[in-house]
Amino acid sequence: MDYLYHPFSAKRHTVFAKKGMVATSQPLAAQAGLDILKQGGNAIDAAIATAAALTVVEPTSNGIGGDAFALVWTKDKLHGLNASGPAPQSISAQKLKEQGYEKIPIYGVVPVTVPGVPAAWAALSERFGKLSLKEVLLPAISYAEEGYPLTPILGKYWKLAYAKFKDSCTTEEFTAWFETFAPNGKVPEIGEMWSSPAHAKTLLAIGETKARDFYEGKIAGQIDAFMKKHGGYLSKSDLSIYKAEWVEPISVNYRGYDVWEIPPNGQGMVALMALNIYKNLKMPMWQNANTFHQQIESMKLAFTDGKAFITDPGTMSISVEHLLSEEYAKLRAAAIKEEASNPQPYDLPKAGTVYLATADEEGNMVSYIQSNYMGFGSGIVIPNTGIALQNRGHDFSLDEAHPNVLQPGKRTFHTIIPGFLTKDEKAVGPFGVTGGYMQPQGHLQVVTNTVDYLLSPQATLDMPRWQWIKGKTVHVEPEFPNCLAQSLERKGHHIQVTDSGNFGRGQIIWRNPETGVLQGGTESRTDGTIAVW
Repeated sequence: MDYLYHPFSAKRHTVFAKKGMVATSQPLAAQAGLDILKQGGNAIDAAIATAAALTVVEPTSNGIGGDAFALVWTKDKLHGLNASGPAPQSISAQKLKEQGYEKIPIYGVVPVTVPGVPAAWAALSERFGKLSLKEVLLPAISYAEEGYPLTPILGKYWKLAYAKFKDSCTTEEFTAWFETFAPNGKVPEIGEMWSSPAHAKTLLAIGETKARDFYEGKIAGQIDAFMKKHGGYLSKSDLSIYKAEWVEPISVNYRGYDVWEIPPNGQGMVALMALNIYKNLKMPMWQNANTFHQQIESMKLAFTDGKAFITDPGTMSISVEHLLSEEYAKLRAAAIKEEASNPQPYDLPKAGTVYLATADEEGNMVSYIQSNYMGFGSGIVIPNTGIALQNRGHDFSLDEAHPNVLQPGKRTFHTIIPGFLTKDEKAVGPFGVTGGYMQPQGHLQVVTNTVDYLLSPQATLDMPRWQWIKGKTVHVEPEFPNCLAQSLERKGHHIQVTDSGNFGRGQIIWRNPETGVLQGGTESRTDGTIAVW
């Protein structure tokens, strides 16, 4: 693919390599993945090593107690892994309403669902890895045991989380969070060392037992005991029956390229629906106000329908095939007019997630994402383990008529999504953008910038982003051209310029199918880096 230079892209340059590449939001994590490649591991081993390291060096966005999804390209085939955990068997919407809840809380033991991250590592390692799980976790174990200095963006979000938890999480069940992440009543500063020996011991146990200790052994017992003590619902029996699920990825063809996502319960289908709608509209030669108007309106329709239908696939009332059909896309595209529309979606909360992409010389490539949700997640840390648990259950509804109503053993609508691009049945490569409900919007912007406007990976990620929030409200970054913002205002959009930082963090690796040369872009909105060989 030949790429064009764009005037908005002057922050970094696209990185090239041949033997291997790891792109993620933390330099130490990227280096962990590269070290594993140099030790004889493949891209899958490198992805696990990087993911494990991220639980240590970016705990503000993910942890051992979160969920994960992966798209793995190996031997000319794409495989999907859904490692999102279900609600505990002992919880239900009716039970919470009887206890006085009007909605599921953000923090505490109630929104905790079964963690899928350790199961994801074990499943990836067992099926595609070359090295043992223990070997690929050793760099993360070393970081946790010996410590590392905080980077600027990490330090910023750590401090913000502490300020929020100090006001919101004041009861006994949150004590271990403060002991772990704010020892002696103080958060670590940028450049200051932080370590978690308990985290290291947990990672070692996961590596030595292929994650079974987490789901069936001592760690499972510690989680169970904590939950029982504090009135939680997650139990050892919930953990023991959990398995990550291999799934068939879903796709749409966008102007000659196949864009791949994980099927529901993830929101990857929202990105595919939006691309399917948008491709039915007339594309201008270069980006202008009408380009962004059509993209925003396509995303609104996809989100409105996605939030209405996407949940655990076993309870969906409409098929994936219908929502991704050409007929459906044309019908929805016909609804887009010259003025901004005003659909009625749910409010879109912020979130915390990490994304990574890896590639090796053999042609293996991985698109991987994991999250505790909303930064540190539930605020619950299991004492003496370093395990911070996710609050993914907050996305369930307590309305019995809602498709995403809380039910025992059900998986909720999920925000984290890895992406992958192919052309003519050959891998182009992995891509992803973190940030809660920004993610499918980021995927659309990555794909259109790459395919329609031939931007290089780094130029694609450096482009100023927009994010539809609700109704006619659209946030844009300060770098977004003012003339385009004003033109969108005239079309009825309510444009708000903000530097909130919630425009996602992306990574891209593309592979030249003829030469095998890799080219990558990393996120300038965080401490991102690309480690190459």
